[in-house]
Amino acid sequence: MKTSRIMAAALLIVGSGLALHAANAQQAGIQRTDLLQHDLGTAGREAVQVRVDFEQEAVSIKHSHPGEEIAYVLEGSLEYQLEGRAPVILHAGEALFIPAGVAHVAKNVGNGKASELATYVVEKGTPLVVPVK
Repeated sequence: MKTSRIMAAALLIVGSGLALHAANAQQAGIQRTDLLQHDLGTAGREAVQVRVDFEQEAVSIKHSHPGEEIAYVLEGSLEYQLEGRAPVILHAGEALFIPAGVAHVAKNVGNGKASELATYVVEKGTPLVVPVK
């Protein structure tokens, strides 16, 4: 009984680590830095904060998240294209709410580096970034 509990806990820890590792897969011109991962007051939910740095003209893959994202532009200008909506350009100090499961792309449209603080509210153990074709 004790061994099965230890194995279950180990699998849960490894699964959580793999979800963050998948989110950190680097794209050309984009660097992700994990800042915070913390349980929320709602069972099975967590908040994750990541800094995302975009080199000039860098574009993310089309992707979605299993939970909500709040994107806050720290520097530069980023264009966000959310599926079914017109593109929107945000500048440093502006924020955007991205609903769970909505496919989107982010692109640096400024003259230099751009950075965002991405805050995700997700179910624990799910992949943070889900590529969309």
